Amino acid sequence: MDRHLWLIGMMGSGKSVVGPLLAYRLGTSFVDTDAVVVAQAGLPLDELWERDGEAAFRQEETAAVAAVAGGPATVIATGGGVVVDPANVAAMSACGAVVWLRASPETLSARVGDGSGRPLLAGDEPVRRLRSILDERSDSYEAAADLIIDTDDLTAEDIAVQIEAWWNES
Repeated sequence: MDRHLWLIGMMGSGKSVVGPLLAYRLGTSFVDTDAVVVAQAGLPLDELWERDGEAAFRQEETAAVAAVAGGPATVIATGGGVVVDPANVAAMSACGAVVWLRASPETLSARVGDGSGRPLLAGDEPVRRLRSILDERSDSYEAAADLIIDTDDLTAEDIAVQIEAWWNES
């Protein structure tokens, strides 16, 4: 593997589950930018968000994307909001391919449950909140993506197989 394979999408789209499967299939390593942020900050994401706010979290996320982009080729799961900063999209596109794991708000809600530990889902009505966030980000996800996979009715293994086939053809 000579370039990165970035996985983007909403929370619950399957990035952190598909990523390790895909890395295994491609014989490479896996990195989750949320884990990089946690390591950099020394705090769980929800605590960092609560303590310092979204802007500080997004700065940490951009630093994580830059750090990973400069490393060896790997499969990378990103945070759901990574596409809101054009610098992140530029960094990802410059050093690899970007795959959007797209899912409906209903599927996302079923996967994330009550949203515990997810600051953007704090409060009531997670499906409504997920729909709103997805509406805000859809154009950015689509513009960033080299490949879009609709994950609603697929297993993580199905998704990994599809991405692997596309990757090997590209």
